[in-house]
Amino acid sequence: MASPEDVIEPAAVSSAAQNLHRRRFSRDFHGLDPDELDGLLSTSDGYPFLVVHHLPEIKEKGVPYIIPGTPITCRVDNTEKYTTRSKVRVGTLYTVRLTHGHFHWIVKRKYKHFQELHRDLYKHRMMLHLLPLGRFAKDRQQLRTMPEEMPSLQGTERTRRTSSKGKYLEEYLNGILEIPLCQNDHSMLEFLSIGPLSFITDLGPKGLEGPIMKRSGGHRIQGLNCIGHDRFCFRWSHRWLVVKDSFLMYMGRDNAKINFVLLFDPELKVKVGHADTGTKYGVCIENFTRSLIIKCRSYRQSHWWSHEINRLAETCDFLKVQRFGGFAPPRENTLTKWYVNGSGYFADLADALENAKEEIFITDWWLSPEVFLKRPATDNHWRLDEILKRKAKQGVKICVLLYKEVEVALGISSDYSKRTLMNMDSNIKVMRHPDHVSSVVFFWAHHEKMVAIDQTVAFVGGIDLAFGRWDDSRYRLTDLGSTEELNGVTEEQPNKDVTDNGTADGPKPKNQQEQSPVSGDGNTKLWLGKDYSNFITRDWVQLDRPFEDNIDRTKVPRMPWRDLSAAVHGKAARDVARHFIQRWNFTKIFKVKYRDDFYPYLLPKSHATADLLPFTVPGSNKAKVQVLRSAHSWSAGTFEKSIQNAYIDTIKNSEHYIYIENQFFISCAKEKVVENGIGDAIVDRILRAHRERKKFRVFVVIPLLPGFEGDIRTGGGNAIQAILHYTYR
Repeated sequence: MASPEDVIEPAAVSSAAQNLHRRRFSRDFHGLDPDELDGLLSTSDGYPFLVVHHLPEIKEKGVPYIIPGTPITCRVDNTEKYTTRSKVRVGTLYTVRLTHGHFHWIVKRKYKHFQELHRDLYKHRMMLHLLPLGRFAKDRQQLRTMPEEMPSLQGTERTRRTSSKGKYLEEYLNGILEIPLCQNDHSMLEFLSIGPLSFITDLGPKGLEGPIMKRSGGHRIQGLNCIGHDRFCFRWSHRWLVVKDSFLMYMGRDNAKINFVLLFDPELKVKVGHADTGTKYGVCIENFTRSLIIKCRSYRQSHWWSHEINRLAETCDFLKVQRFGGFAPPRENTLTKWYVNGSGYFADLADALENAKEEIFITDWWLSPEVFLKRPATDNHWRLDEILKRKAKQGVKICVLLYKEVEVALGISSDYSKRTLMNMDSNIKVMRHPDHVSSVVFFWAHHEKMVAIDQTVAFVGGIDLAFGRWDDSRYRLTDLGSTEELNGVTEEQPNKDVTDNGTADGPKPKNQQEQSPVSGDGNTKLWLGKDYSNFITRDWVQLDRPFEDNIDRTKVPRMPWRDLSAAVHGKAARDVARHFIQRWNFTKIFKVKYRDDFYPYLLPKSHATADLLPFTVPGSNKAKVQVLRSAHSWSAGTFEKSIQNAYIDTIKNSEHYIYIENQFFISCAKEKVVENGIGDAIVDRILRAHRERKKFRVFVVIPLLPGFEGDIRTGGGNAIQAILHYTYR
C-alpha cells in the first residue's frame, strides 16, 4: 500500500485539467507477490526476465541466485604458472569450469582462494552452532556433512603432483556444492562469480561477472564533462560488473541496483595498462558514449577481464557497421506484417498490448492517452490509457519516451500526456526529451513512432498513438453516427443532440466533462471528441478536455489520415527494442530529473532467445528485415543516418521507376549546402536514364497542403506557405 508520503495526490477521475505538476508516485509499489516468488523458486530452466525489474527486492527477500533444484558441477581441468610480486616464488592458477543447467562459465582461482572460501564457510558453520535456535536446526543439519579441513596439497609424492592437486580441489568443491546452504553463501557466490543476473535465460549466456572498483566520469555526452574535469576530479566505488553478449553493466553490491549500462557498438575498445587508464591494473572500456575505467586486483586479473570482454563481444552483431551504415544487420525470415492506415495497425497493436507479460516500450512524437485502438468504442476497454493501466496493474513495466515540444510552436501537450499516464500507476514511467536550451536543439525533433512488447514483437512506422490518426480505406469525411453496421454501406444521420460528444456548441457542465462519452453499446461514432479533426481548419487545443469536439462536425469535414506501419518479430523486434533502450538510458543519464531510482536502467534481451515467440501478430509473413534509424549525439548519444542512406541506395539501384509517398518533400535549396541528398540522387538517376536512353519515371505523392492550421486564401497559414515554398523549390 502506498503511504501518504508516497502518494502526493489521489488518483484523478477527471480527464479535464488536473493538477498534474507533481509526480503522484515517487517509487514502485508493485512488488513480487507470494505466487510470483513461488514461481521463481520452482523454475528449473533459468529465471524469467521480469527479475531484472525486481533485483533489490529479490536480494532483500533472500531469493537464491542459484536455480533451486538444479545442481552445480565443477571441473578443474587446467593449471597455469604465474610469478608473484617477489618474482621468486611461482604460483599455480587453477581453471575451474562450471555448469548449472544450460549455463556454462569459467573462473580462475589460486589455491589461497579455496582456502579463503573454506575459512568463510567454516565461520558460518560455527556461527550457526553458537546460535542454538530452532529455526537454524535444518541449516546445522546440512553443514554437518561439510569437511572440517581443506584437502592438503602437501605430503606424499602423489599428492604433490599437479594433476592430483587439481583433482583434490575438484572433489572438495563438488562436495561443498552439494550442500544447499553452502551454495547460496555470499562467499561461495563470489568465488563462483555468481550474481543476481547470472541465470536469467533471456539475457543469454552467463558471461563474466565479478567485483571491481569503478572510476566516476568518462561520459562523452555534451554537458556531462566540463572541459575534462573528470580526469582530475573523480572517485572510486565498489561495484559488481556484469558482461553479457551485447552489453555490460555494473550494479551496487549491497542493494543490487543497476547503476549504468554500456551497450556494445562499433566504437567498442578494451584497453589495459597505466598508459590508457591512468591507474595500476586498470581496464578502459570505451563505446560511443562513455570511456569507463575499472580497477582490478592484479595484473593477471586485468588481462583476464580484457580477454573475456573481447571474447564475449566477438559474436555480437552490433560491433561492426552494417548495411547502409546501420547499427543492426538484415534479419532473414522475420515474421512481418504491413499496414496501410491506422485501423488494422491499432487493432493488432491493441491485441499485442493485451498479451504483454514483461515490458512495453513506446516512443511517439505525439501521444494521446484517450485514443481508442478499436472502433466503434462501446466502452473504455480498448482506450490506450485503460490498456496501459490494466497491464501496469498486472506487473508489466511500461516505459514511454515522448518528444518534448517547443510549446510556443506546437500544441501537442506532451506534459499533459506524461502526467496523465504516470498518475495511473507506478509501473508507468514517462520521459520527455530534449530540453531544447540545455541540449542546444531548436530545429530538430524526435519524430519516430514505435511500440516494442516484451522485446519480442515491435510496431514501427509513421502512425502516432494520437488523435486524428485512426482511419481506414474509406477515408470518411463525416462522422455523425450511423444507423447501420459500420462495416457496410451506411447512411449517416445528423444528430440533433450533437453535444453528447461535447461539441463546439458549448462546454458541458463540469461534472459531465469528467466522463468519457462512451457508455453502453449504443455508440456508432468512429471519432470521438478531439479525435474528429481538421487541423487546417483548427489545430488541436485544450487537449486536457479530450471528449469535447475541436470543430463542429455538423459543418466541417474531418481530414483523413493515411500512413504506413509494420509489425516485426524476433531478432528485428529485439533491434527495435535495443534502439529504444539506448535512447531511454541516454535520456536517463542526460537529464538530471530522471537520474533517481524511479526511472530504471533498461537491459536488452539476448538475440540467442529471440526466436522463441510467445505471441505473433495474425497474418504475418516471412521477410528479410533490417531496422534503420536516424540518430545524433543529442538524441541517442550516437550518430547514424541509415534511413537516408537506404533511400539513396534504393533510388540509385532502381530500374524502371520510383514511387515516393511522404508527408513532406523538401530536399533541394538554391545555393545552399543540403545534407539531405535524396533530391540529388533522384536527379542523378534521371540523368543516367537519359544517357542510357531508357524509360524511367518518378512519381511523388504528397498532401495538397501541409498539416498546419491556416487559410492561405486569405493570406494566413504562415507555416503552410513556408513549407509549400520549399516544396515547390
